[in-house]
Amino acid sequence: LALGGGILLLAWRWLRGAARAASVCGASMRGKTVIITGANSGLGRAAAAELLRMRARVIMGCRDRARAERAAREIRAEVVEDEGGGGGGGELVVRELDLASLRSVRAFCHRVLQEEPRLDVLINNAGIFQCPYMKTEDGFEMQFGVNHLGHFLLTNLLLGLLKNSAPSRVVVVSSKLYKYGEINFEDLNSERSYNKSFCYSRSKLANILFARELARRLEGTGVTVNSLHPGIVRTNLGRYVNIPLLAKPLFNLVSWAFFKTPLEGAQTTIYLASSPDVEGVSGKYFGDCKEEELLPKAMDDLIARKLWDISEVMVGLLK
Repeated sequence: LALGGGILLLAWRWLRGAARAASVCGASMRGKTVIITGANSGLGRAAAAELLRMRARVIMGCRDRARAERAAREIRAEVVEDEGGGGGGGELVVRELDLASLRSVRAFCHRVLQEEPRLDVLINNAGIFQCPYMKTEDGFEMQFGVNHLGHFLLTNLLLGLLKNSAPSRVVVVSSKLYKYGEINFEDLNSERSYNKSFCYSRSKLANILFARELARRLEGTGVTVNSLHPGIVRTNLGRYVNIPLLAKPLFNLVSWAFFKTPLEGAQTTIYLASSPDVEGVSGKYFGDCKEEELLPKAMDDLIARKLWDISEVMVGLLK
């Protein structure tokens, strides 16, 4: 039974890998510029490697420059090896970006606007998951500040370049855990109470509401905006989750068997960034490269507009 189960698991994982390979086969992003936040590990790293293989110019926006440079060297080496020593034509660039600092976000965008003639895809990927209560440089609760507000400012500051490069795309990585979140306008900064799981879910709900409202505002501009959930993926996002020492071997086995690899989890991100199938599609929510239904609270346009207005004030776009 153990041997048979092991063979079935291996076959299932192989089939998932084969489906992944087929999903990107033949795609090209030659001549296109893509920004990916949090691209030095996990989903972001996997997406960066695949888009580089598709010949894109990929800008890795990362908080830790040393780790990002190391990841970039590894990705370049992997792509060259996979292509039998060929250069490929893509380009990988590292830029410092700390989404927990509005000052850093502004500096990053200033450099992009100074140096980049076009921006075809912005992938809002970086995130922090269920951390203890802490605040960003600007005094925001960390999960809401990084996952929502940092990306909100980043996207708004780059909108002009995205419009000038149209047709272009914004891809927002959310999570199925949005279902457990609520937008409490009376305590967005969690100063009255803090629950790390609820606050993560709230930030992911905010991602979806932001994407929907941005899509509405960009109608007719040639810039599309879509959000997605990657599924359950083995990444370092769960570094703040405490797993008892005795349970770790079992957890590692279960995660190997049933969790997606970063590359498998990044497929919907890559699909929304590159596929002609979603050209002109905007304001939607995807999982496993297919459109999915949202709960009513994630489609509430009044809440989305109110969140937008408050976020503009919080990040300093409006006084």
